[in-house]
Amino acid sequence: MATSDRTGPGRNASTKLVRAPKTAELIADHLRRNIVRGVLKEGDALPTEVELVKQFGVSRPTLREAFRILESESLIVVRRGSRGGVLVSSPQTSVAARGFGLMLQMSGTTLADVYASRMIFEPAAAEMLARRADPEDVEALKGAVEALTALVDEGTDGADFDEWSAAVFRFHDVILERCGNNTVALVGTVLREVVTRHMARAVASAPDPAGIERQFRRTIRAFNTFIGLVEARAAAEAREFWATHMERAGRRMLWGELGTDTVIDLFV
Repeated sequence: MATSDRTGPGRNASTKLVRAPKTAELIADHLRRNIVRGVLKEGDALPTEVELVKQFGVSRPTLREAFRILESESLIVVRRGSRGGVLVSSPQTSVAARGFGLMLQMSGTTLADVYASRMIFEPAAAEMLARRADPEDVEALKGAVEALTALVDEGTDGADFDEWSAAVFRFHDVILERCGNNTVALVGTVLREVVTRHMARAVASAPDPAGIERQFRRTIRAFNTFIGLVEARAAAEAREFWATHMERAGRRMLWGELGTDTVIDLFV
């Protein structure tokens, strides 16, 4: 008796086609696993193209397609020429930042939305840092605030406010990097370009240019107060202080239309 490949309406509607992975994707998966697990380490050279073609039993175009996949993920560097070869490299956060930034732009995410997300995880990171901080963490915070102070002490004449903004966010970076949670640190790094561009734009369009230096000096005082809380291991107080500081800074950074601007406005 012949069988029919027909299915009922309900079952047919829920059936999804599953695409079989291409051979190049399978090779890329194999090599990626070895890189992630540390079997292949940064700086290691992969076998020659001839050896890999023989190992995987594929054509050179298929192998090169696998290389392109891994190269786009910053997991390998392909060097061409007589001294060429394929070297393992470390994934760059800039790759994730570009992709995530594009998603924020294409979804019409506002700058206020981005800042609200930072208001959630940065105070938590401040608390974690204060709870576990060692002398090296404190020195890193002090070094960041000293760099900002040196810039501000030079005065506003001929000042590069983009550099001032970057110095402010270097302090934020230290909090995230040293809070003891790698996921939080990476999220902060991915958002860094968005927030630094936003701050530079807010400073450049400030309604009171003469007050820019005063704002930065207030920021320096806030940073020094926070360092004192970290040194005292006052975790709850550090979280509350950082949340308050970010709320006040947000009111300055999101004035006028800046809060309703979307991320894409920063990149066009």
